[in-house]
Amino acid sequence: MLKPILLVEDDARDLELTLVALERSQLANEVVVVRDGAEALDYLNREGIHADRPEGNPAVILLDLKLPKVNGLEVLKSVRATEPLKSIPVVMLTSSQTESDVVQSYSLGVNAYVVKPVEFKQFVAAIADLGVFWAVLNEPPPGSLRASRRYE
Repeated sequence: MLKPILLVEDDARDLELTLVALERSQLANEVVVVRDGAEALDYLNREGIHADRPEGNPAVILLDLKLPKVNGLEVLKSVRATEPLKSIPVVMLTSSQTESDVVQSYSLGVNAYVVKPVEFKQFVAAIADLGVFWAVLNEPPPGSLRASRRYE
């Protein structure tokens, strides 16, 4: 069973573009969409409306920086501080090129910081490459769903 990709994005246009790009990359992974940081944390911790979701972590979290309720940096900080979540790859997918955002993201343990290209073809290519790398090519840590099957 393939692990889902968790997409945390509040902007409707960016969400639509990201979903189109992931679809064009022909990944078989389900894409779970949440629209704010609080819902992302509920999903990851299996709380609130996501309390009944299947067990297991996503293959990767594609996380916007500027989110309502709980911003992307706070979500990242919480993920890295929570034992069952801290090994999930997190890609900050944002329009911010501010140096302090980049530095703070890496200091909190982000795996990659990707600035959303403005041009549609570049955006589609960047998202497709991200999806393929993190959901297919990246070797997850021992103990994750995919890795546990391989090492048994």
